[in-house]
Amino acid sequence: LESRIRELESELDGEQRRYQETNKSLTKHERRIRELQFQVDEDRKNAERTRDLIEKLQNKLKSQKKQIEEAEELANVNLQKFRQIQHQLDDAEERADHAENSLSKMRAKSRSGMTASPGVQISQSSILRSSSRVQF
Repeated sequence: LESRIRELESELDGEQRRYQETNKSLTKHERRIRELQFQVDEDRKNAERTRDLIEKLQNKLKSQKKQIEEAEELANVNLQKFRQIQHQLDDAEERADHAENSLSKMRAKSRSGMTASPGVQISQSSILRSSSRVQF
């Protein structure tokens, strides 16, 4: 009977040690679970912040693309206006060259006409008036 009591006491001691070890292990695992749960929560928050940031950046990108398109459109309009005005300038310069050439020819003709027929007098102002009426 005493040996049975010692055997049971020994078994009880062993069970108590296993129970303590199991409790330690349980506490350790519960702590690990809390740590992991905290990490999961942090990861969720970070993921949400990242999604928000991505959305903001996409909106900013869309806005900047729109600004680029508007700027390109404005640049094209301005380029077209520039080309049109450049064409008008070229035409005006060409007309001015023709007018200057015509005026020079008229003056030369007038001078030669004045010397050729001394009885006919043409005033310089009448030559200028007639050349200003010439249209090209």
